[in-house]
Amino acid sequence: MLLPLRVLPGDGTEAVASLIVNQASFAVEDALAQAMTELIRPLAPEVIVGVPTLGLPLANNVARRLGHKRMVALGASRKFWYRDDLSAPMSSITSPTHQKTIFLDPRSLPLLAGKRVIVVDDVISSGTSMVAVLRLLAQAGITPAAVVVAMLQGTHWQAPLEAWREKVMAPIASPRFGRTPLGRWLPVPN
Repeated sequence: MLLPLRVLPGDGTEAVASLIVNQASFAVEDALAQAMTELIRPLAPEVIVGVPTLGLPLANNVARRLGHKRMVALGASRKFWYRDDLSAPMSSITSPTHQKTIFLDPRSLPLLAGKRVIVVDDVISSGTSMVAVLRLLAQAGITPAAVVVAMLQGTHWQAPLEAWREKVMAPIASPRFGRTPLGRWLPVPN
Protein backbone atom coordinates (compact mmCIF):
# COMPACT_ATOMS: atom_id res chain seq x y z
CA MET A 1 0.00 0.00 0.00
CA LEU A 2 1.47 3.34 -1.02
CA LEU A 3 0.81 6.07 1.51
CA PRO A 4 1.72 9.76 1.29
CA LEU A 5 4.01 11.30 3.87
CA ARG A 6 2.44 13.90 6.11
CA VAL A 7 4.85 16.41 7.65
CA LEU A 8 4.22 16.74 11.37
CA PRO A 9 3.72 20.12 13.04
CA GLY A 10 6.89 21.66 14.39
CA ASP A 11 10.07 22.39 12.53
CA GLY A 12 9.13 20.35 9.44
CA THR A 13 11.78 17.69 9.93
CA GLU A 14 9.51 14.74 10.90
CA ALA A 15 6.79 13.00 8.92
CA VAL A 16 4.60 9.90 9.11
CA ALA A 17 3.03 7.69 6.47
CA SER A 18 -0.54 8.95 6.36
CA LEU A 19 -3.34 6.38 6.58
CA ILE A 20 -6.71 8.14 6.37
CA VAL A 21 -9.20 5.27 6.45
CA ASN A 22 -12.23 7.28 5.33
CA GLN A 23 -10.33 8.40 2.24
CA ALA A 24 -9.30 4.86 1.30
CA SER A 25 -11.30 2.49 -0.86
CA PHE A 26 -13.69 0.02 0.74
CA ALA A 27 -11.34 -2.73 -0.44
CA VAL A 28 -8.50 -1.21 1.62
CA GLU A 29 -10.75 -0.76 4.66
CA ASP A 30 -11.98 -4.35 4.33
CA ALA A 31 -8.45 -5.73 4.03
CA LEU A 32 -7.32 -3.79 7.10
CA ALA A 33 -10.39 -4.86 9.09
CA GLN A 34 -9.85 -8.51 8.10
CA ALA A 35 -6.21 -8.41 9.17
CA MET A 36 -7.15 -6.70 12.46
CA THR A 37 -9.89 -9.27 13.07
CA GLU A 38 -7.48 -12.16 12.60
CA LEU A 39 -5.04 -10.59 15.09
CA ILE A 40 -7.67 -10.41 17.85
CA ARG A 41 -9.80 -13.48 17.05
CA PRO A 42 -7.70 -15.73 19.36
CA LEU A 43 -8.60 -13.40 22.25
CA ALA A 44 -12.31 -14.20 21.77
CA PRO A 45 -13.47 -10.58 22.09
CA GLU A 46 -16.99 -10.06 23.41
CA VAL A 47 -17.21 -6.31 22.77
CA ILE A 48 -15.43 -4.02 20.32
CA VAL A 49 -14.96 -0.40 21.39
CA GLY A 50 -14.40 2.07 18.54
CA VAL A 51 -12.37 5.26 18.91
CA PRO A 52 -13.51 8.36 17.03
CA THR A 53 -13.15 9.40 14.43
CA LEU A 54 -11.31 7.14 12.03
CA GLY A 55 -11.37 4.12 14.31
CA LEU A 56 -15.17 3.94 14.14
CA PRO A 57 -15.53 2.49 10.61
CA LEU A 58 -12.82 -0.05 11.38
CA ALA A 59 -14.46 -1.00 14.68
CA ASN A 60 -17.79 -1.48 12.93
CA ASN A 61 -16.15 -3.63 10.25
CA VAL A 62 -14.17 -5.70 12.78
CA ALA A 63 -17.22 -6.27 15.01
CA ARG A 64 -19.26 -7.50 12.02
CA ARG A 65 -16.47 -9.87 10.97
CA LEU A 66 -16.49 -11.33 14.48
CA GLY A 67 -20.23 -11.92 14.20
CA HIS A 68 -21.13 -9.29 16.79
CA LYS A 69 -24.52 -7.59 16.60
CA ARG A 70 -23.10 -4.21 17.63
CA MET A 71 -20.05 -2.35 18.83
CA VAL A 72 -19.61 0.44 21.39
CA ALA A 73 -18.62 3.79 19.93
CA LEU A 74 -16.83 6.34 22.08
CA GLY A 75 -17.83 9.94 21.39
CA ALA A 76 -15.82 13.01 20.49
CA SER A 77 -18.61 15.55 20.84
CA ARG A 78 -20.53 16.08 24.05
CA LYS A 79 -24.15 14.97 24.13
CA PHE A 80 -26.39 16.36 26.86
CA TRP A 81 -26.64 12.97 28.58
CA TYR A 82 -22.87 12.44 28.80
CA ARG A 83 -21.28 12.73 32.23
CA ASP A 84 -18.02 14.38 33.25
CA ASP A 85 -16.92 11.27 35.16
CA LEU A 86 -17.07 9.33 31.86
CA SER A 87 -14.87 11.73 29.89
CA ALA A 88 -11.15 12.36 29.47
CA PRO A 89 -9.10 15.09 27.77
CA MET A 90 -7.44 13.91 24.58
CA SER A 91 -4.95 15.19 22.02
CA SER A 92 -3.24 13.68 19.01
CA ILE A 93 -0.53 14.40 16.47
CA THR A 94 -3.18 15.25 13.87
CA SER A 95 -4.59 18.09 15.97
CA PRO A 96 -1.86 18.97 18.50
CA THR A 97 -3.15 22.47 19.30
CA HIS A 98 -6.78 21.43 19.62
CA GLN A 99 -7.60 19.86 22.96
CA LYS A 100 -10.46 17.40 22.58
CA THR A 101 -12.50 15.34 24.99
CA ILE A 102 -13.38 11.66 24.62
CA PHE A 103 -16.66 10.41 26.09
CA LEU A 104 -18.20 7.09 27.03
CA ASP A 105 -21.99 7.05 26.83
CA PRO A 106 -23.27 5.96 30.25
CA ARG A 107 -25.88 3.83 28.48
CA SER A 108 -23.01 1.70 27.12
CA LEU A 109 -21.78 0.66 30.56
CA PRO A 110 -24.00 -2.46 30.77
CA LEU A 111 -22.66 -3.60 27.38
CA LEU A 112 -19.08 -3.46 28.70
CA ALA A 113 -19.35 -4.64 32.29
CA GLY A 114 -17.61 -7.97 32.81
CA LYS A 115 -16.88 -8.44 29.11
CA ARG A 116 -13.64 -9.12 27.21
CA VAL A 117 -13.21 -5.76 25.48
CA ILE A 118 -10.95 -4.89 22.55
CA VAL A 119 -10.31 -1.26 21.59
CA VAL A 120 -10.13 -0.51 17.85
CA ASP A 121 -8.57 2.60 16.33
CA ASP A 122 -6.98 3.53 13.03
CA VAL A 123 -3.44 4.56 14.00
CA ILE A 124 -1.21 4.93 17.03
CA SER A 125 1.63 7.39 16.62
CA SER A 126 2.48 9.32 19.79
CA GLY A 127 0.21 7.18 22.00
CA THR A 128 -1.39 10.20 23.70
CA SER A 129 -4.90 9.66 22.36
CA MET A 130 -4.85 5.95 23.24
CA VAL A 131 -3.66 6.78 26.75
CA ALA A 132 -6.75 9.02 27.08
CA VAL A 133 -9.02 6.23 25.81
CA LEU A 134 -7.55 3.70 28.25
CA ARG A 135 -7.83 6.24 31.10
CA LEU A 136 -11.49 6.81 30.24
CA LEU A 137 -12.25 3.09 30.19
CA ALA A 138 -10.41 2.63 33.50
CA GLN A 139 -12.60 5.35 35.03
CA ALA A 140 -15.56 3.15 34.04
CA GLY A 141 -13.95 0.04 35.53
CA ILE A 142 -13.11 -1.46 32.12
CA THR A 143 -9.69 -2.98 31.39
CA PRO A 144 -9.48 -3.97 27.71
CA ALA A 145 -7.88 -7.28 26.78
CA ALA A 146 -6.04 -5.59 23.90
CA VAL A 147 -5.84 -2.66 21.53
CA VAL A 148 -5.81 -3.25 17.79
CA VAL A 149 -5.09 -0.56 15.22
CA ALA A 150 -4.59 -0.60 11.48
CA MET A 151 -1.12 0.97 11.68
CA LEU A 152 1.59 1.78 14.17
CA GLN A 153 3.59 4.87 13.20
CA GLY A 154 7.11 4.68 14.57
CA THR A 155 7.90 3.85 18.18
CA HIS A 156 7.11 7.11 20.04
CA TRP A 157 3.91 5.45 21.30
CA GLN A 158 5.78 2.79 23.25
CA ALA A 159 6.82 4.99 26.19
CA PRO A 160 3.35 6.35 27.06
CA LEU A 161 1.83 2.90 26.52
CA GLU A 162 4.65 0.93 28.18
CA ALA A 163 2.25 -1.13 30.31
CA TRP A 164 0.27 -1.98 27.16
CA ARG A 165 3.09 -2.72 24.68
CA GLU A 166 2.39 -6.45 24.60
CA LYS A 167 -1.34 -5.82 24.19
CA VAL A 168 -1.10 -3.40 21.23
CA MET A 169 -1.50 -5.11 17.84
CA ALA A 170 -1.45 -3.89 14.26
CA PRO A 171 -1.16 -5.51 10.83
CA ILE A 172 0.97 -2.58 9.56
CA ALA A 173 3.92 -0.83 11.14
CA SER A 174 5.55 2.17 9.55
CA PRO A 175 8.59 4.10 10.73
CA ARG A 176 8.64 7.81 11.32
CA PHE A 177 10.57 9.71 8.70
CA GLY A 178 13.18 12.43 9.05
CA ARG A 179 14.18 15.04 6.49
CA THR A 180 17.82 14.93 5.45
CA PRO A 181 19.85 18.12 4.87
CA LEU A 182 19.27 17.54 1.13
CA GLY A 183 15.49 17.46 1.66
CA ARG A 184 14.93 13.70 1.24
CA TRP A 185 12.78 11.71 3.65
CA LEU A 186 14.36 8.65 5.23
CA PRO A 187 13.10 6.28 7.94
CA VAL A 188 14.26 7.34 11.40
CA PRO A 189 15.91 4.49 13.33
CA ASN A 190 13.97 3.32 16.39
